[in-house]
Amino acid sequence: MRKDAAVLVVEGLKVAGINHLTVLSESWLFEVHRHLENDPFFTIVPVSNEGDGVSICAGMWLGGKRCAILMENSGLRVACEALARLQGLPVLMLMGYRGDWGDPAWWATSMGATTEPLLKALHIPYSIVRRDDEIVSKVGQAVKTQNAYRSHAALLFGGELM
Repeated sequence: MRKDAAVLVVEGLKVAGINHLTVLSESWLFEVHRHLENDPFFTIVPVSNEGDGVSICAGMWLGGKRCAILMENSGLRVACEALARLQGLPVLMLMGYRGDWGDPAWWATSMGATTEPLLKALHIPYSIVRRDDEIVSKVGQAVKTQNAYRSHAALLFGGELM
C-alpha cells in the first residue's frame, strides 16, 4: 500500500475507535503495519496464522476491546474454520486484495478468485476500497456494520491504493 494511503487507514482506525490489532505481516499492507507499530495508540499482537489472529480478536471483543486483524486475503482460506465457529463474536478483517483487477502478479489470481466467494459463503459483509477518498469512511462503516450485525466484517484494499 502506498504510504499516504496507509496513513489514512491508521486515521480511519483511530476515528472508529479500533486500538487493538492482531497482525500477520504481509507485503501489500506492510506500510499500515509499520505505522501501527510506531503509534502508541495501538496495541499490536503479532500472530503466526490468520486462524489464531481472528480467534484472538474475538477474545478481545469479549473482553471489551475494539480489535481488528491485518492480513492478506489468502489468509481468509486459513481462517475459515475459526470464522465459522466464532459467529456472534465479531472480527473486523483488513485485507490486501491480492488478485484484484489490475494486480500484475499472475500467481495472485487464485487469491482474487476465491476471496469474495468465501466471504459470501461465510455470510461476511465486505467492501472493496480502491481509492484514497474512501478509506476513512469505509473503515468507520465497517465498524458500524460489524456492530449492527454483530458479525464479522471485511475491508479489502486494492486498486490504486497498492
